[in-house]
Amino acid sequence: MKYVVVLGDGMADQPIAELGNKTPLAYADTPMMDELAGISEIGMAKTIPEGMKPGSDTANLAVMGYDPKQYYTGRSPLEALSIGVDMKDTDVAIRCNIVTLSEDEEKYEDRTMIDHSSDEISTEDAAVLLKAVMDEMQNEIYQFYVGTSYRHCLIWNGGSVVELTPPHDILEKKVGEYLPEDVMLRQMQERSYEILSCHPLNLERKAKGLHPANSIWFWGAGTRPALDSFEGKYGKKGVMISAVDLLKGIAVGAGLTNVIVEGANGGLHTNYEGKAQAAVDALTKKGYDFAYIHVEAPDEMGHQGSVERKIQAIQFLDERVIRPVKEQLDQSGEDYRLLVLPDHPTPICVRTHTSDPIPYLLYDSTKDEQHTWKYCEAEAEKSGRMWEKGYELMAYLLR
Repeated sequence: MKYVVVLGDGMADQPIAELGNKTPLAYADTPMMDELAGISEIGMAKTIPEGMKPGSDTANLAVMGYDPKQYYTGRSPLEALSIGVDMKDTDVAIRCNIVTLSEDEEKYEDRTMIDHSSDEISTEDAAVLLKAVMDEMQNEIYQFYVGTSYRHCLIWNGGSVVELTPPHDILEKKVGEYLPEDVMLRQMQERSYEILSCHPLNLERKAKGLHPANSIWFWGAGTRPALDSFEGKYGKKGVMISAVDLLKGIAVGAGLTNVIVEGANGGLHTNYEGKAQAAVDALTKKGYDFAYIHVEAPDEMGHQGSVERKIQAIQFLDERVIRPVKEQLDQSGEDYRLLVLPDHPTPICVRTHTSDPIPYLLYDSTKDEQHTWKYCEAEAEKSGRMWEKGYELMAYLLR
C-alpha cells in the first residue's frame, strides 16, 4: 500500500457573496476532486489545537501526525532546519520576511503594511537585498540566512522567544502598534527601511511596476525543534515535496527526504506537474511508501485577497496535481490511499489564517464506495465526521 497527502495550503475559506455564497473550493471547477469525493470518505478535522495560533507551522505539524502542543517550538526554527542552520540550544530563530511598507510617511511606525511578500519576490532578488542588510547589521549575536522568496531567517545567539506579529496578519494596517518590543529588533527593522528603500534594485522594481521590498519584518520566534522520526513513528519511508522552507524543515526534523522540484516556487505559477511526477516516481520507482505534496498557492492568493486567483490555484491543484497522481498510480497497479485537504483556512475576507476546522477527502483504491457528495467545506461538514484532534488523522490514513 502507498500513501499520498496532497495539501492545498489555505485552500479552505468562508462563503463569498460574489460567488453565490459559495466558498472558492465549492465554486471552483474541480472535476477530479468531485469525482474522488463520490468514491471517498469526506469529513472535517481540527488542525489548530485550542489556544494555539493558526498557522501553517502548527497546522502542517498536525496534518503530519505530530501534536502541535507537544512538538511545536516556533515557526522559524523549523525553517532554519531546511536552510541548514545547526541551531545551538541557546539560539532563537526568527522568521525575517522582506516586506513592502508604504513610503509616504515620515516615521517608520506610521507606515502601512502593503505586502507581506513584496510581490512574491524572487529568491535571487531577495538575496541581493538581504546582503545589503547583512553587511551593516550582521554580527556574532545576529546572523542572517537566506531562505526562499520573501522568507528568510535570523538566528539570535542567546536571544529570547519574544512575541512578534506575522506581517500577513496586519495587511493594510499601520505597523506602529505591531512593532517588536525588543529595542534591538525594532531598530533593525527601522534601519532596514533606510537601507532598502533607496537600494538600486528596489528602484528597478518600482520602475517595472513591482512592489519595492523595502523593509525586513521579524516574526515566528522559537527554539531548536525536536521531532520524532516519521518512519520510526509510523513505519513508513517518506518524501516531502514543497517549495516552502517551513515544510522542508518539518521534513528534515521528521527524517523525510526532501525532493527538490525545478520551477517549484511557492507561487501561483509553480511547477504543479513536476511536483505530481516527483511523488509518483518516489512511490513507484524509488521504494518510498509515503509522499506529502504541499502546494502553497491557495494560501498566497488568500493573503492577497484575490478571489479569482485563489479559485485558479484550487483548479490548478485539481487538474495538474491530483489528476496525474491518481491516473499514474492507477496505471501502476499499486494499492494506495490518497488524502486531500488544506492545513487551515485562509479566508479572502480576512486575508490571514483562521482556526476553523478544515475539510478532508480520503480515497482508498481498495474500497468500493458510492456517495453523492462533492468535496467542499459544507459537504464535508454535513458528513458528520469530525476529527477533534486533527493530528490523529495521519495514523488513520496509514492504518
